[in-house]
Order: sequence, then structure tokens, then C-alpha cells
Amino acid sequence: MAEIRVQNLHKAFAEFTAVQDSTFTVRDGEFFCLLGPSGCGKTTTLRMIAGLELPTSGDIFLGGENVTQRRASQRDIAFVFQMFALYPHMNVRQNIAFPLVSQGVPKAEIETRVQQAATVLQIHHLLKSSVSGLSSGDRQRVALGRAIVRKPMAFMMDEPLGALDAEFRELMCGELRGLHDRLKATTVYVTHDQREAMAMADTIAIMNQGTVEQLGSPQAVYARPASVFVADFVGSPAMNFLPFEGGFAPGDARALVADQMLPVPALRETVSSRPLLLGVRPEHVRLQDASPLRAQVLGTEYLGHNQIVVMQTAGGAKVRAKVSVQQRAMRGDHVGLDFDTDELSIFDSASGRALQTARYDTPLSGVTHHG
Repeated sequence: MAEIRVQNLHKAFAEFTAVQDSTFTVRDGEFFCLLGPSGCGKTTTLRMIAGLELPTSGDIFLGGENVTQRRASQRDIAFVFQMFALYPHMNVRQNIAFPLVSQGVPKAEIETRVQQAATVLQIHHLLKSSVSGLSSGDRQRVALGRAIVRKPMAFMMDEPLGALDAEFRELMCGELRGLHDRLKATTVYVTHDQREAMAMADTIAIMNQGTVEQLGSPQAVYARPASVFVADFVGSPAMNFLPFEGGFAPGDARALVADQMLPVPALRETVSSRPLLLGVRPEHVRLQDASPLRAQVLGTEYLGHNQIVVMQTAGGAKVRAKVSVQQRAMRGDHVGLDFDTDELSIFDSASGRALQTARYDTPLSGVTHHG
């Protein structure tokens, strides 16, 4: 059992709080991503789970045992870094075998495990090669092999694809997820790249300024963002935001947005007159000549069968629509904008908290938001 449980984890460096009261569970065999911008606390969280940093307060459980005060060497966790940290004077076979040699594992067992790792990673042909002559992708495979041979309870990966170019990073995303599925190993993966997280994760914990803003599946955090930060951070292009004033009761389905009365999701709570944000994903924006909400086209970005149309409303709000290339949109055109009410979200502008999200009528769950 390799379940990882983090309870009220807190880490402060003098006056700076890096991680604040984080609580989450990584299920046995799960691919769990810590996602967020630089400085949000995700790597510090990973290092505390691995035993490379001690928390200021809180508890960490690995396989049901409290390991909070145990050293990294006592936690049966394998770590894979962005920088490969391979030994240049050793060949591939020796690098992979090194952790087992250090532990005094018998030679026959070492050879068996190295061969197994090489098979999983498809690097048999590289075992006699010097690591100094390998490509970045092959070096990363060797680093993964060195982690695999240990057969740890869990893998910790700190932006392992960060040094690769974009095309190879996309390929390695598929390989890493496939490797995870074959090994069925509990994995905690840190990244600032939301595309990596969305492609590989079973569960994503989105961090911001030391706190977990939202915890959920890739589909949930995309469709049901718990805050403006999550809605803006997840998605490419990000969610559009249109400001408007509150002042409607539960069940009201229209509001004054950009000087036009538009359909909005019916709220479950009374909202007094205060600034709100209407959120809509670019793929849920339609160009409709008959719509009363008008915008001017600022430019387009062609993406094969689709295009991103960038517009600005009379009130100055920028709106991006992902539409078919068959739809005419030229710079300077004035177009009407229409949205599917079921796909809209509403946020409190001051706190950033989601008041209503797209697709679902049930309350948000599995969400921690510190407004």
C-alpha cells in the first residue's frame, strides 16, 4: 500500500511562508500532479513528502505510517529531478545499477532488475553507452531507470521534462504516463506546465502562493474552476472574463453584462450589488450577428481547422473565441458575441471565489480556496 496522506502541511523559511496548511491524499497507484507557477510551493511540498525538507508543522503518512520526521533514506521513495544527475564516468548500465550496488544487492539480482528496467524503458541498446553522448531524452530515460530498479513505494518527479524541447516533451508525456500505467506505481509529479498535468494526471492539486486552490481531475478543474486563478491558469487560451455588477437573487437568469442584458447561470445564493466576473471558455464563445453584445475583432490566430479570434468589447474587455476557420473574422470587423449559458461561470471579483461554475448544478467539492 503506497497511499500518501498529507495533513495540514506548513513550511516557513523565517518570515516567508512557502506552504500553508496543505491537506490532500495521493491514492495508491495514482498519478498525482502538483501544478502551479514558480514560487507557489509545489517543489517545497514535494521535497517535504520525499524527506528532503522537514515541515514546520503538519504530518506526512506513507503507506499508513507517519514518516514526517524520517530522513529521505528511510522513506522508500525514488526521486527524479529536472537535471538528470547522472554519473558521467559510468555507462548507462552502471548508472542504472548504482542504487542497488550501494545497497549491497547481489549481482544476479542487480542484473535482473537492470534488464527489467531497460525493457520497460526500451533502452537495451544503450546499456553499454556512455551517458555523456546521449540525447536529453535518453538521459532522462536512464534517470528514470535508476529510479525504477529500486522498486520504491512511490516516485517523486520534480519537473523531469523541463529541460526538453517542446516537441520531445510532448512525446515524453505519453511515455511517462505509459510507464506509470505499466508499473502501477504511486507518482507525485511537479510541473508548472498545465499541458503536462492535463495530459498525464489522474488528480491535479493546483497551488498558488503556498496554498492548494483546487484539487480534482483534469476535467473537473477545467470545467469547474474554483477560483479566477484556476480558471486563468488552466486552459490555453485561458478563460475569458467579463466584468459586471451583482444584484440578483437565486433563480435570476439574466444580468447586465457590458451594458447588455444577457443570460447567466442561475445562482444558488443572493448576490448584493458588487463586482462580479462572468467566465467563459474560448470554445464556448460563438460569433452571432444577431447578438446584442458587440465586439471588434483585433486579430486571429489560425490553428488548422480552428482559429482563435481575439476581440474587444465596447467596455474594453478582451474576449477570445475558438471557432471554425470557415467562420469569417477579419481585423476591424464588428461582430456579435453569444455564449451557451450552461457553459458559463460566475466569480466574485474581490475574493476570486467561484459562485457558480459551468456544466454542474451541485456544489463544488474537493476544493480548498483561500480568498
